[in-house]
This record gives sequence, structure tokens and C-alpha cells, in this order.
Amino acid sequence: MYVWSKRLVVGMLIGFAALLGLFLIQGTGEEPSALKAHTVQWITLNYVGLMIWIFVWMIDQTRVRGRNIWAWLVPFLIAPLPTLMALILFLQRPMKG
Repeated sequence: MYVWSKRLVVGMLIGFAALLGLFLIQGTGEEPSALKAHTVQWITLNYVGLMIWIFVWMIDQTRVRGRNIWAWLVPFLIAPLPTLMALILFLQRPMKG
């Protein structure tokens, strides 16, 4: 990919592992809701990681096609999936020569 670098990927993996370790340490409580809190943290961590990955992919695709990505940032933060679908449709339009 055009945008990814080894430092970025390694940094994201280290951050993911650190947050996962933090969640596992916090999730060892004896209360019945500890599993529920751990599950919510796990889902949130995965969702945020997926959104970062998708946005980096969007940056990559728009740079390859010579388009501007920053106009898509606010809609992506509000509604990621519809924005991703709209971006894909937008990028499929033929480019003016």
C-alpha cells in the first residue's frame, strides 16, 4: 500500500497489545459485570482499530487516484460505513483526462 509504513504498523500493533494487556489486567475482578465490561472494551478497541485501518485505506485509495481525502473526514467520523460506500462509488467515476 502507498500510505503504510513499517513504523506505523508496528506502532499500531504495540498500541493494540498495550491496550489489550491493560484491559486484561482490569478485567480480572470478581464482580459479575467484569466480563461485560471487558467485552465492551474489547469490542470498542477492535472497532477503533478497524476505523483507523479503513481510513488509512481511504487515504491510500484517494492518493492513488489523485483525489482529496480530507473532505471525507467529518462524514466518516459521523457515519463510517455509509461514507465508505459513498467514497467507493465516488472513486469509481471516470477521471477527467
